[in-house]
Amino acid sequence: MARYTGPKIRLSRKFGEAFTKKAEKYLAKRNYRPGQHGQNPQRVSEYGMQLREKQKAKIIYGLMERQFRKYYETASKKVGATGDLLLQLLEFRLDNVVFRMGFAQTRAQARQIVSHGFFEVNGKKVNIPSYQVKVGDEIKIREIKHKSGYVKNLVPVLAAAKTAEWLSLDPKNFSGKVLSKPSREQLDNSLNTQLIVEYYSR
Repeated sequence: MARYTGPKIRLSRKFGEAFTKKAEKYLAKRNYRPGQHGQNPQRVSEYGMQLREKQKAKIIYGLMERQFRKYYETASKKVGATGDLLLQLLEFRLDNVVFRMGFAQTRAQARQIVSHGFFEVNGKKVNIPSYQVKVGDEIKIREIKHKSGYVKNLVPVLAAAKTAEWLSLDPKNFSGKVLSKPSREQLDNSLNTQLIVEYYSR
């Protein structure tokens, strides 16, 4: 599956939000859009605001347009608030759950280690980052990977990790469990999902 591989700091400056830890330092010094006219005030139309929010969500979860639109279409067919259902689908991606549990520092890193076959779900190897987990699923680092340098370095990281409330983590066994679906309060509040819904409803 294709993914964005361009400069993340430039995107962070464009949207005014740090998408990586490195970008936090840059935004502290240059908290304005990149380019020659970056410091000039920018007028944004209603459509522009909707597009911006959709683009921001794609960047956060590391998705391209076609894949993101499929998630929206799936959410729109379900009963309930489409925006909340969209975020739940995105949060239930295996790479995101791996990130939320603390097995990776970023979603991009989580996507990579999932692709490299580090994880099993309910005892079965899964190397598809977009795999949709379910409530009750157990995500665990495969035993064959326990001797890798990456997993050895995870020991102190997991000991201090704080997982999302809808997840549990067992650091000693390199495993975690999906306890429930995230509530609206537990979802990413930095995204205005109503604008995303309005964008696709045009």
